[in-house]
Amino acid sequence: MKILVINGPNINMLGIREKHIYGTQNYETLVETCKKTGEQLGVEIECYQSNHEGNLVDKIQWAYFNDIDGIVINPGAYTHTSIAILDAVKAVMIPTVEVHISKVEEREAFRQISYIRQACYRTITGYGIDGYAMAIKSLANGEYKL
Repeated sequence: MKILVINGPNINMLGIREKHIYGTQNYETLVETCKKTGEQLGVEIECYQSNHEGNLVDKIQWAYFNDIDGIVINPGAYTHTSIAILDAVKAVMIPTVEVHISKVEEREAFRQISYIRQACYRTITGYGIDGYAMAIKSLANGEYKL
């Protein structure tokens, strides 16, 4: 099984940005957590981060042509604005889990809208970097239904 972990804008700034919201762990720790979880489950993990919407769409489409079995996605601010990312996930029909480090449901009103959620079978919020491990386990355990 191969799982692609996609992170959107500013996730590369973990440990630097708004530590009271996102914690002190950095992006490298996030990648290590994902890869370690994959190793424990016998799952191949590829991590990708971009601050550019089109690059994220390209990577989702890349997943389709490269036999990716599942996607874990944190689109960052694009969660609340990007129909293009939503359409890309819908187009590839790869089981996808939406992840957010913070509890977006307890934050600003504009963060209550998630376009990507419509294409995901599960959303995990508020567990910090551990939410990524939960998402990987969910995909590895086949908890999704298409």
